Amino acid sequence: MGDFDTFAALLVQPVYMVTAPGPPPAGCLVGFAGQCSVDPVRFVVWIPKADRAHDAALAADALGVHLLPYGHGPATQFDGPGGDGTDRFAGVEWYHGPYGVPVLAQAPAWFVGRVLDCVDWGDHTGLLLAPVAVEAPSAGAAVLSHRDVDEAGAGRPAGARGSVGGRP
Repeated sequence: MGDFDTFAALLVQPVYMVTAPGPPPAGCLVGFAGQCSVDPVRFVVWIPKADRAHDAALAADALGVHLLPYGHGPATQFDGPGGDGTDRFAGVEWYHGPYGVPVLAQAPAWFVGRVLDCVDWGDHTGLLLAPVAVEAPSAGAAVLSHRDVDEAGAGRPAGARGSVGGRP
């Protein structure tokens, strides 16, 4: 749908790292997410069905949603569908947050949200979250966006592999 692709390319949206408790802990790079209610506060993340973190996210009581530092930090380890046996958390500094959710130490901002609902939406599953813990700086931080991710990165068709790279 070329016209919509042109429209979407004009948007500057962050990409997110979504994490779920294990064992083992799971995580994936997510290109589709956003606040969907102000009162009460609600946020939805769409997890690609092709990603190995999908099943862990569906089984979790809570998920972590992280903004990533510009320059991509751990993004490259969590991009693509996974399933090759690689430990995505290897070499990534993290700790257990609320509900046992992995919290990435490099994230300039994050929240843990309790899963309220999930809906099958095509090649992704939407999970509705109610934030229970939030860490955010008082001033804006430079975070990774769709424009920083190459064409094969976040937002690609589910199941397609790609790489993530920062662009000036």
